[in-house]
Amino acid sequence: MDTLAMLEELLEQDQFELLIPKDGMSGELRLVYLMNDAVESFLVFKNARMTGAYLEDYEGELTYSISKDGRGYALVVWQGEHAVTILFEMLELEVYLYDYGEIAHFWVPKYEYLRQLEYRIAILRDKYEYLGPEYCTPEEQKLAHLAYFPPLNYCCYPAVPEKYIVPIEDPWNPSEQALNVMEELAEKAENKKLGRMLLLYRRFPYPFLAKRIATMLHRTSCMNVVDLLDRCLRETVKKYPRRSFGKQADREFERLLSLAEKKKEELEKQGIRADVLREEPFTTAQDNLEVHVYLMIWETRGRDRQVRIETIEQGKEGSTW
Repeated sequence: MDTLAMLEELLEQDQFELLIPKDGMSGELRLVYLMNDAVESFLVFKNARMTGAYLEDYEGELTYSISKDGRGYALVVWQGEHAVTILFEMLELEVYLYDYGEIAHFWVPKYEYLRQLEYRIAILRDKYEYLGPEYCTPEEQKLAHLAYFPPLNYCCYPAVPEKYIVPIEDPWNPSEQALNVMEELAEKAENKKLGRMLLLYRRFPYPFLAKRIATMLHRTSCMNVVDLLDRCLRETVKKYPRRSFGKQADREFERLLSLAEKKKEELEKQGIRADVLREEPFTTAQDNLEVHVYLMIWETRGRDRQVRIETIEQGKEGSTW
C-alpha cells in the first residue's frame, strides 16, 4: 500500500493524532490511521526523530509539507502557529483486526438491534474502504455493501446522534451490490414478502419505499432475514481475536461476561431470548479501561419486534444485575 498517500489523506482531513512513547523517543512514532471497534491501525514512522512542539489536544486546520531528505523524509505539520517536524526513513502500516460481532453502543433508543447492525456495517465499510479487501473476509466484503442500503443505514436506523453522523454521498440511493446482498439474504431466509418488496424497490428506489422496507425489518414477518444477517456478520468475524487489556482487566471483563451468560441462561429457561453484548475501549487507552457488558432481551409486541437493554453492573464486591 502507498503509505505516503495514506498519510496525505489523513492530513488533508485535518487528522494528526500521534502516540508518543511513554519512554520518550524509541526510534518509532505511531500516527493513528483508522480506529474503530473492528480495527486499530497506525502509520509507523521508522527510525524517526521529532522536533518542535506537538499539541496533543489541538483541533483545527492543519497545513503540512512532505519532502525527501537524503535517505529518508521530512514531514512538517503546522498546528496553527506551532510546527512539529518528523524525520523518518520509512513509513509502514500496522494493522490489528478484532472481533466486533458482539460489540454494542446504545446511543440511540428504539429498535436497538437494528441500530447495532447499522453500526457494525458502518465500521466494516470503513475498514473495507480505508484498508482494502485484503483486511476483510469474503463475507465481510459482501456485507460491507449494506452501508449503501438506505432501509438499514443511517437514513432509517442511525446508531449515533445526528451530529456525529459522517454523511455518505447520496445516502438515499441504494447501490446495486447492496440490493444484491439483501435479495440473497431474503432468498436464503425464504422470505418471499421481503423479496417481492426488494424487487419493487430495485425498480423504484425512492425514499418512501426505503422507509416501508425499514418498517418491515422490525416486524416479526422479517425476523428471519434480520437474524440471518446478524448471524452472518457474527460468524464471519469470529476468526479475529478479542482485545486484551492485561491479565487483571481481562479477568474482570470475563467475570462480567460470565455473569451475563448466567443471566442469559436463566432467561432462556423462561423461554426468553437474550444476547450478551459488550462495549470496550481501544487497546491504546491509557487512562480509561472501563468496559461495559449488556443483555439485549428480545420482546414481541403484536407484530412489532423490540428489545430492552439491561446492564451488568460492576460493584465493589462483585457484579450485580
